Amino acid sequence: MFAWTWLITAYLLIAIMPVLAGAVTMTLTDRHFGTSFFNAAGGGDPVLYQHIFWFMGHPEVYVLILPSFGIISMVVPTFARKPLFGYSSMVYATASIAILSFIVWAHHMFTAGMPVTGQLFFMYATMLIAVPTGVKIFNWLATMWRGSMTFETPMLWAVGFISMFLIGGFSGVAEAVAPVDTQFHNTYQVIAHFHYTMAIGVLFAIFMAFYYWSPKWTGTMYNERAGQIHFWLTMIGANLTFFPQFFLGAGGMVRRYADYPVQFADFNMISSIGSFIFGLAQAYFLFAVVLPVIRRHGRPAPQRPWEGAHGLEWEVPSPAPFHTFSTSPRLDETATRVLHIE
Repeated sequence: MFAWTWLITAYLLIAIMPVLAGAVTMTLTDRHFGTSFFNAAGGGDPVLYQHIFWFMGHPEVYVLILPSFGIISMVVPTFARKPLFGYSSMVYATASIAILSFIVWAHHMFTAGMPVTGQLFFMYATMLIAVPTGVKIFNWLATMWRGSMTFETPMLWAVGFISMFLIGGFSGVAEAVAPVDTQFHNTYQVIAHFHYTMAIGVLFAIFMAFYYWSPKWTGTMYNERAGQIHFWLTMIGANLTFFPQFFLGAGGMVRRYADYPVQFADFNMISSIGSFIFGLAQAYFLFAVVLPVIRRHGRPAPQRPWEGAHGLEWEVPSPAPFHTFSTSPRLDETATRVLHIE
């Protein structure tokens, strides 16, 4: 699944980066060569820039999150000791998310003077993209169901990822409704939603990948207790930082302001305390987890440190040698088990 998500992400990047390049080029020619793509005084349309930017910008968030989906799709089956539930549906759901991401860009622009017909289209399209995402959540939970689960640090990050992403996803469904988004637009509601899905989701996936594959990368096991402390500090800090912002946004606090009314002070104080906890947790991660692993201060990692792990990387010693396979390994018909390696 990790390979599938990266393949689909690569196609997304090929499709959207030229659009960004075009927007940048038109902006530069407007500024320096007298064109009027976005200059209303010369007959251009400033809203056109928003359309072009968000046509790139919304698929871009899936460029970040789809590889994260691939990582969790590797970790959950390992620690549930079960094959991934609905493998084919996971691939189709990933591809569906990528395709649908190209037709939802203007939900960022509900307050830009869009006609009602356009609002309806982008509202329903945005709600539709929740369906394949829900398929992925269901499959991860079904993989855990009645599995022989253990909660080493990578699995903690996986469970944390699912719970945090669900909070962000549900808030995104609310923002997909055009009349609701008219109230939430440019408030801290959007800040909270984005960080629960993108910042926390992607960051949790990166930590998950580190704890899962670092024994294979370095040949050294990390300190399990330190890893779990890092997880819980991060969970507490992240929720204290961003969950109060849902209430701030619902109360009408606009983002990008240097000051705010006194009625928002308490929730902002909680959010500030949480951000310090969150930052200190990452400093703890660097000094208590990463540096000891880099300096090989932990116990040597076995070839297969996780009992339920499957994949070619677990068929070679830790750390993986250069020129890993002298010839291509021969797999069984399902490509899940290595039959022969030279």
